[in-house]
Amino acid sequence: QVQLAESGGGLVQAGGSLRLSCAASGRAFSSYAMGWFRQGPGKEREFVATITRVGTGYYADSVKGRFTISRDNTKSTVYLQMNSLKPEDTAVYYCAAGGSGPNVRAEDYAYWGQGTQVTVSS
Repeated sequence: QVQLAESGGGLVQAGGSLRLSCAASGRAFSSYAMGWFRQGPGKEREFVATITRVGTGYYADSVKGRFTISRDNTKSTVYLQMNSLKPEDTAVYYCAAGGSGPNVRAEDYAYWGQGTQVTVSS
């Protein structure tokens, strides 16, 4: 079992930056691929980024070049650095753990956090 807790969300102006963190507890963090998904108002949950067990990142086209995913296995934490934020990035961001990666589908993940709200004002 893995428990995930996101933090770092908030309100930011367009063009600004935020860094999300997801702290994991439970079974070996390093054995899982980690991912970030988001769900905007009235939208379905969508893939944002994933990082494999060995640290290779993959991104949705909508965030490529602006977002960076990373992990620190010594701290059992995965990060999402978000730069050049746009109003369309407004969503609840979820952290997920599962498999070895790269996993871009929600069904590939066994464990989910509760989410953290990111709001980007224009």
